[in-house]
Amino acid sequence: MNARALGAVGLVFAILAGAAASGRAAVVHVSPGGSDDAAGTPERPLATLRAAVARLRAVGPGEERRIVVHGGDYFEAGCVLGPEDSGLQIEAAPGETPVLYGGRPITGWEEEEPGIWSAPLPAYGAGLAGVPGELLSGEWAVRWLLVEGESRPRARYPAEGRLEHQSRFDVRWMSSTGGGWQRKPTREELTTMKCRPGDIPEGFEPRNAEVTVYHMWDESVVGVAAWKPAEQRLVFSGPCGHPPGAFGVREYVIWNTREGLSEPGRWYHDRVRQRLVYRVRPGEDPRRMRIVAPTHFTILKLHGTRERPVERVIVRGLTFRATTVPLEAAGFAAARFDGALSLVNVRGVVLEGLRVDGVAGHGIDSRGLVEEVTVCGCEVAHCGAGGLYVGGDHVRLEKNRIHHIGRSYPSAVGIFRGGRDSVVARNELFECTYSAINYGGVGNAVVSNLIHRCMTVMHDGAAIYLFAATNCLVRGNVARDIPDTGGYGSSAYYLDERSQRCAVEGNLSVGVARPLHMHMATNNVVRNNVFLVEGNARLTFPRCRDFVMEGNVLYATGGIRVENVGGIARWERNLFFSGTGRCQWIRQENYRNRGETGAPGGVVLADPMFVDRARLDLRYREGSPAQALGLRPLDLGAAGPPGPRPGR
Repeated sequence: MNARALGAVGLVFAILAGAAASGRAAVVHVSPGGSDDAAGTPERPLATLRAAVARLRAVGPGEERRIVVHGGDYFEAGCVLGPEDSGLQIEAAPGETPVLYGGRPITGWEEEEPGIWSAPLPAYGAGLAGVPGELLSGEWAVRWLLVEGESRPRARYPAEGRLEHQSRFDVRWMSSTGGGWQRKPTREELTTMKCRPGDIPEGFEPRNAEVTVYHMWDESVVGVAAWKPAEQRLVFSGPCGHPPGAFGVREYVIWNTREGLSEPGRWYHDRVRQRLVYRVRPGEDPRRMRIVAPTHFTILKLHGTRERPVERVIVRGLTFRATTVPLEAAGFAAARFDGALSLVNVRGVVLEGLRVDGVAGHGIDSRGLVEEVTVCGCEVAHCGAGGLYVGGDHVRLEKNRIHHIGRSYPSAVGIFRGGRDSVVARNELFECTYSAINYGGVGNAVVSNLIHRCMTVMHDGAAIYLFAATNCLVRGNVARDIPDTGGYGSSAYYLDERSQRCAVEGNLSVGVARPLHMHMATNNVVRNNVFLVEGNARLTFPRCRDFVMEGNVLYATGGIRVENVGGIARWERNLFFSGTGRCQWIRQENYRNRGETGAPGGVVLADPMFVDRARLDLRYREGSPAQALGLRPLDLGAAGPPGPRPGR
């Protein structure tokens, strides 16, 4: 054993002896200015979280172990906790802000031409000693960049909007439950796309380019293997999730090329020259700025097995930044990607007061056995993919703020996964490109969440969407200001295929043209909700049956259209108001309209007489027909987390 190793062993015994003598927990301190050969005390802290974890593994089973992380920046800070680390607490020092980066600063910047600077990327792996290989991307492929702590946009062509391709795939989608495509796409259909003449710029370099091919509710991000100008055809380096042109969507965008470097603040990774290229904003000098490129997929990973999960770990008060993702079509909700924090086979884990900001993948992700996990008071923002992808048994996701999600993968979701007997409560979600919450399963409760500005890019989703949910509760939520971007549309509350015996009750929808969309769902209750629509309102129930609509108030300044009236078995005490006086009640078979019928007996057509609808004072004035129906005003004071709401 060498002298350095003997010294480390001596430090471990010193920590254990001190803990035993004092009767307190074994505590190790970490600071950016420390040394991994130090004692780990406040005066002589370690330098890395990895070293602190290794030091405390010598503490006997059942002993309390704690790591105090002091403020400052930690680069390439990846760390893995295994079952042997069960019971560990990792927390920020009081009043301090430690920031763990899954990447490194880039130096050596030179001006190539006025306003455009570049820097060489060092050989991958240099300086990564000690980082577990499972956390690393394996190559320099920069897909996210932080400039002075801010996520900067990647080079994009065109600078705004989308290009239209000419590929078609006129095959019927049979629904997810029905098995997907009526005919399986061929390899060629999944890996080639025909472009319009003139859309691909001269000088286009396929080795740098990545393409987003848009579908209906997801997208495919793929590399380019070849450009064949004589055929006006792109050949992708891997298959798309759906063929270009599926669902009648024929839109795409090209990333990471010189042509996309059209605006200040944009950048791209020139893989041909292995340089990072950045177009500066006025007054910027990259030589005097911190520009961080990711090297990690994940920064902190709790990785157990089903037989031996990681248990009773607490992580509190840390900030995580800068991760990357592999180049592949990541599927619905970009669900194949990992998170900056990754939970694999865990039980009894608590994540509290964390911030994840500026990552290419998800904020927090979970896989495998996940039981009794709590994520509380965290903020997840500016993610290329999703926010909290934590699902399992008896999970609690409470009082978190999740925003600016899906910046690179717009099918990503704010809160996703689902499970059994779990609670998603009092979260605020905004600026999400697809659904804010997608949390199906059995016996889950999605309650008192505040959601605004979701569904800004993709189609066929909602503020709250549940797929194949059973005995789930959606109660006391607020969904507002959700646009309809076309395609299959956007909704506030959406129970999809095979959802049954769920209750959607006591929720508010404001500024959503289709407050309810239910699809292939059975035996659910929609009760005591208030839906406020400026313009025409739609409630849609295609291929649904045995619904109960009870005590709901729908106020639309335009007309009202209810599709598949036969899907509702019972209407009771509902109050609908149309500013134009036009209400349509549509009969359907499958997805085909079969004419109109009269208003159901359980619907009163009258003004509910709110005290002040514009200010959302939704109490009823004296003499309101709502009072005669026994309807009570909604109490939504608990929606969203406590404290200031920066998203408003």
